[in-house]
Amino acid sequence: MMLIKNGEVLTMAGKSYKKGCVLLNDGKIVEVAENIKETLDMEVIDAEGCIVMPGIIEAHCHIGVHELDKGFEGNDTNERTDPTTPQLRAIDAINPMDTSFREAVEAGITGVMTGPGSANVVGGQFVFMKTSGKCIDDMIVKEPAAMKIAFGENPKRVYNSKGKMPSTRMATAALLREILWKAKVYKAKKEKALEAGELFEDDFKLEALLPILERKIPLKAHAHRADDILTAIRIAKEFDVKMTLDHCTEGQFIVEDIKKSGFPAIVGPSLTGRSKIELKNKTFETVGILAKAGIKVAIATDHPVVPIQYLPLSAGLAAKAGLGVEEAYKAITINSAEICGVADRVGSLEVGKDADIAIFTGNPMKVFTETKYTIINGQVVYRA
Repeated sequence: MMLIKNGEVLTMAGKSYKKGCVLLNDGKIVEVAENIKETLDMEVIDAEGCIVMPGIIEAHCHIGVHELDKGFEGNDTNERTDPTTPQLRAIDAINPMDTSFREAVEAGITGVMTGPGSANVVGGQFVFMKTSGKCIDDMIVKEPAAMKIAFGENPKRVYNSKGKMPSTRMATAALLREILWKAKVYKAKKEKALEAGELFEDDFKLEALLPILERKIPLKAHAHRADDILTAIRIAKEFDVKMTLDHCTEGQFIVEDIKKSGFPAIVGPSLTGRSKIELKNKTFETVGILAKAGIKVAIATDHPVVPIQYLPLSAGLAAKAGLGVEEAYKAITINSAEICGVADRVGSLEVGKDADIAIFTGNPMKVFTETKYTIINGQVVYRA
């Protein structure tokens, strides 16, 4: 049993405490209150002068899949041989020994949504996982957690160089529609065969898309330019599936359309140069504009595009650009958890949730703030 006491407790669940306590047991939060009686069997952390908050959550990255220090040998982000690869699973590429996980933990980041990249129209299955551990199977929170799809420059550039589809935005959309339609037909045939007690041969590609059609997990749409965002929305509505709008770089130009769609936005990476044409309107103001319109937003680094440890800094720059401090906290905790479909376990300090907690010397979005403790599943995995 562990007691964290005397800290400023930001629960991200509506109520916070200028000086409060959090009690942990068996990897879960068992009490959050202004005062909790200390007993001899408790491990005690005195957080006097510190901020105690939910572990920070990265909603879109490639940590473990794209290792920064291993070149080609450590980069399994994209299978650039087939534009539609829904059967790929992030869990088969993630290396928990990637040094970036240690850097994430040192920054108070306890959960990540990670998976394949954006070279393919359909890239494969993302996973939501904890940032501390040696075996991916023990670190998983949700798998699969989303299906990566991509619009815009990336698939065009990759497959144009190979002289095959897609080399246009039309082809990207057509290939996505085609495989979703095939999955829809496949689903109906499978259900009919099973009801009749007939043999049915599974299709590995199409089987991977069934959780999408059943609305169990969302499409995770890489889309920067406004027209690409609208194409993503159009196709998701055609097939009545869930979706998150990832990057959403020009979302500020189509705020009402995004709001009407009901889809949340994962904005970033914003702490980069404008390395592609579709990034020419990139600004830290985007996330604040979307949030003020009532759109649920999260902030992302797209690690390794921006190193994951700079997620709190990215949130601070967004706060400065109009998002505001309170909403910036939400954009890297509870909003990220809700968008990633794991808010029943992480994202806020509430009784029954996983004991994933970060303790900082101050606001983590300020550059001079230090991480004092990172706690995952009730265990201290980092202390300053």
